[in-house]
Amino acid sequence: MLTVQPDTKPKGCAGCNRKIKDRYLLKALDKYWHEDCLKCACCECRLGEVGSTLYTKANLILCRRDYLRLFGVTGNCAACSKLIPAFEMVMRAKENVYHLDCFACQLCNQRFCVGDKFFLKNNMILCQTDYEEGLMKEGYSPQVR
Repeated sequence: MLTVQPDTKPKGCAGCNRKIKDRYLLKALDKYWHEDCLKCACCECRLGEVGSTLYTKANLILCRRDYLRLFGVTGNCAACSKLIPAFEMVMRAKENVYHLDCFACQLCNQRFCVGDKFFLKNNMILCQTDYEEGLMKEGYSPQVR
């Protein structure tokens, strides 16, 4: 949690050990920092923005992306079987996980937009048209509710 507090007396920066003479103090992990000194241990992006989230593990201070890259769980896409990095946005359908680009009807390749209906049949993502056509071929009539 990051907080900004009015400066009362000079404090030492946890990053560079120099006194902080700024008008406000940046406090994170119960220590005080210069804005430029609080940065990710991997990519060195600044973490001192008010409202920013930082992660810490194994004595490292990390941004979200690097934390997930180092310690997050990776998996494979149910459509293409390629690795999905832990920091990547995904789509889910039941226990299946997909790259955003792979989350499309697996028969006609129609991409889904927010709110579109999709169906999961035999572990395949289908659009409504292909799902209903498949049901007709099987001799079933889809029920509309």
